[in-house]
Amino acid sequence: MRRAHVALFVSLAVSASALTACGSDSLEGSGSSGSDSPTAAADVTVDDAVAKLVPEDIKSKGTLKIGSDASYAPNEFLGDDGKTVEGMDVDLFTAAASKMGLKTTWNNAPFDGLILGVSSKKYDVGVSSFTINPERKKQVSMISYFNAGTQWVTTKGNPGKVDPKDPCGKTIGVQKGTVQLDELTALNKKCDQKIKIVVEGEQAKVTASLVSGKTEAMAADSPISLYAVKQQGDQLETLGDTYDSAPYGIIVPKDQTKFGEAIAAAFESMKKDGSYEAILKNWGNESGGIDKFAVNP
Repeated sequence: MRRAHVALFVSLAVSASALTACGSDSLEGSGSSGSDSPTAAADVTVDDAVAKLVPEDIKSKGTLKIGSDASYAPNEFLGDDGKTVEGMDVDLFTAAASKMGLKTTWNNAPFDGLILGVSSKKYDVGVSSFTINPERKKQVSMISYFNAGTQWVTTKGNPGKVDPKDPCGKTIGVQKGTVQLDELTALNKKCDQKIKIVVEGEQAKVTASLVSGKTEAMAADSPISLYAVKQQGDQLETLGDTYDSAPYGIIVPKDQTKFGEAIAAAFESMKKDGSYEAILKNWGNESGGIDKFAVNP
């Protein structure tokens, strides 16, 4: 998964946010109370053809309860008031909900409990930079909407001489429950001199650890890494190229594929009217845009 936000170092936290992978099935941490969805996508209006695809049990709710880990800027993070969930993903799904004739309430909760939160129907939808993979599709249905890869970041000049292709013996920061943690764990089995993997619950803390010198590099989703470098450009730089690009997925309960099809249709409608690209451009992430939106691709 991916996201960031906490205070500035934490500006950087707000800048550096987490990765996107999904995690454990723990429901620990109830998350913050819901906040009204932002108005960045307010110009998007209902598409009657899309609204007709929404299952009646969903349509009757009127407002969708969204679970999101707001620590992954610029994708999802807390606004200046400390409670409103904002970001690229928030704008994208708020617009998609508008296409379906629905409103949204956003709930900040730990990333590693979101899949269980959605599968147990505590949340109607999960929007938190989830990378689509076979393991997650066994638990929930996933609707593709964006492409991201892994991008490493280090401090200016790469003083630790970290090589993303061979980080053995280095101290690397990563967020709990992410695909990057899975990658480092697997790679560590091949290292004679082990990687010291510093795992944090929030991406903001991963970035802060890098800036403070606690770690020598970090690995995160490309939008998050690029945003962190942009915000802390005098201290950080990208390391190597982005790799292993894969789609992000909106998550809904496993048995709600019809709802998933309505969400995909909403994104198709946004693609046609230009609002999809406009939102991506607003967040500087046009390169991650996709042409086809699918359920469980």
